[in-house]
Amino acid sequence: MDNWNPLGRLDNWNLTWEWKRGEFIYSMRGAYTLKRDSSSCIYSQPASYYTDFDFAPVISCDKNPIIVDLPPEREKDKDIGNLPFCCKNGTLVPKQMNSSLSTAMFQLQVYKMPPDLNRTTLHPPQNWKIIGELNPNYVCGPPVRVEPMEFPDPSGLMSETAAVASWQVGCNITRPKPRQNRCCVSFSAYYNESVIPCNTCACGCSDAIACDPDAQPLLLPSEALLIPFKNRTAKVKAWAKLKHRSVPNPLPCGDNCGVSINWHIVSNYRNGWSARITLFNWKQYIFKDWFTAVTLDHDAFVDYQKVYSFNGTILNSTKHTVFMQGLEGLKYLMGIVNATDPTKNPPIPGKQQTVISFTKKKTPNIKLSKGAGFPTKVYFNGEECALPDQLPLSNGYRLRAGILRVVLFCLINMVILL
Repeated sequence: MDNWNPLGRLDNWNLTWEWKRGEFIYSMRGAYTLKRDSSSCIYSQPASYYTDFDFAPVISCDKNPIIVDLPPEREKDKDIGNLPFCCKNGTLVPKQMNSSLSTAMFQLQVYKMPPDLNRTTLHPPQNWKIIGELNPNYVCGPPVRVEPMEFPDPSGLMSETAAVASWQVGCNITRPKPRQNRCCVSFSAYYNESVIPCNTCACGCSDAIACDPDAQPLLLPSEALLIPFKNRTAKVKAWAKLKHRSVPNPLPCGDNCGVSINWHIVSNYRNGWSARITLFNWKQYIFKDWFTAVTLDHDAFVDYQKVYSFNGTILNSTKHTVFMQGLEGLKYLMGIVNATDPTKNPPIPGKQQTVISFTKKKTPNIKLSKGAGFPTKVYFNGEECALPDQLPLSNGYRLRAGILRVVLFCLINMVILL
């Protein structure tokens, strides 16, 4: 994984690859193919070569099979399980979180096809891809031959069996490009009534006919954070009217993110200050053993004190970062559900939140009202979330530093041209 993000995680993952020479999967342990269809073998090249072969038990003859992890309850299954590190239900967490849950294994029995029938000449599958529910983007390199792996005897004996050959495929997390994130962040503070929402199209815009994908998002009242984007229109227009702000036509598009996170500055006292982080799950998928991580500027991080409703720790491997997990009984971030009366009320997202406290021992003059208490990076389950382009201030709003530099550069160019 890239050094900038050691928190990569996989949820509900599948693997895809490409056979180069027509191989097919006869049997599997520790995983299964999403589509099992032996009939495709009968009308393909394998059947013309293996004329006396019974293809009924064959799992897949697809050139690009999709492999899915087995659930934990099949771990001891003598037919398709019983492998070390198998059956994680498609969830792999970073080693910093739990090293025992950071590895998965499965086995295939593969039949070769002509012209590559030499038993000593082996060709691993190519073009590996990792696809998950809400995961960082991975770029996988070609297989590299390594020393044969050794596997413990599944019967429990002390002997180990060496593989005929082993390859290693390295898949690195790539930094998400603009509008290609999977989660996003909104900012708010006690000293400003409006919430700065997630960026327009933070996680992409598939259909921008009825909305403007390039418009700045409209400020929200705090209660609108609990409402799905498509149900916010009335509140957003009423809030803009109350604050004497214009409403563009068409309206800005939504963020289209499955998970959103709100960072709210709660209080500011002489001896300390506090913030609240709230997680919203807009998907039907339930995130088990979720985690989030927040990177702060040095002045904010140096006086970190405590996380209250989550399990909060400091990551030594990632600078100025607080790592947070659910406590026992709070390890599930539930999905979106319908309200009691769906005809009158919008769906309700899964939600968890906690307060984080900071002292002022080392930074007594920290300027929270100028934006010093807001994170510079936020992660959810290893995915880097999109941050807003503005910060809430006590006297209005300010563009984040990166956006401000771009605006100044454009203004300078205009002056030079004139």
